[in-house]
Amino acid sequence: MTRTHLTKRHLMAAGISLALAATMGTAQAQAALDGVMKSKLIKIAVPTDFPPYGFVGIDLQPQGLDVDMAKLIADKMGVKLELVPVSSANRIPYLQTKKADLVISTLGKNAEREKVIDFTAAYSPFFQAVFAAKSLQVKSWADLGGKSVAVTRGAIEDQELSKVAPANTDIKRFEDNNATVSAFVSGQTQLIATGASVAGNMIQKNPQLGAEYKLLLKDSPNFIGVGKGEDALRLKVNEVIAAAKKAGDIDKLATKWLGRPAGELPL
Repeated sequence: MTRTHLTKRHLMAAGISLALAATMGTAQAQAALDGVMKSKLIKIAVPTDFPPYGFVGIDLQPQGLDVDMAKLIADKMGVKLELVPVSSANRIPYLQTKKADLVISTLGKNAEREKVIDFTAAYSPFFQAVFAAKSLQVKSWADLGGKSVAVTRGAIEDQELSKVAPANTDIKRFEDNNATVSAFVSGQTQLIATGASVAGNMIQKNPQLGAEYKLLLKDSPNFIGVGKGEDALRLKVNEVIAAAKKAGDIDKLATKWLGRPAGELPL
């Protein structure tokens, strides 16, 4: 047999091997949903240090919007839920190493992350907004005129507020979120401009303030992370999210934990 024939045979064998490997890889990549349904167990990674999305309550149990969303998905899929506590640093590696089937941990979608994991439709808002007591009438940016607003210097909400607040708004800038929150809680300012997580934590700890969401500064929705190529599981979760949106459950969760409905969320 000539060297040419040998080379062709080797190339054909290599091609077949690659095709088989790709097929096996696809089958393995699609195995997550089958594994969940067979074991009747889904492992979902959630934050436990980022209220109101995920934190440990006084009963030492995880709670928050992301935790409630994990419970909703497990319930609708008819499987038992195992919560897997994660941090911002390890939440994606946990998904890649199959320590979790899903990650529900305030994940924003971007091009870099899409190279290594897939995303479902959005399930909750993540936003910067202006908050104040329910008794304070604020329905438009013009209503901020003559009022005092606490904000963290240089933060996204500081930048966005500066674009829309009337010139006569008394914007009081503080060096960090703790100082900003303290200023509002202590009555130094009438309003506060901050992120949803900071506001949610503040509202939970200070119910006497009667603080509520007033005006949106910037919206950045959260998505659920799924293993790369796990299309069957991703589509199943998307079905659950779509049904929950239609039933009003997504809006209820956002209102419960963030003080405002989720509204329109991207697919």
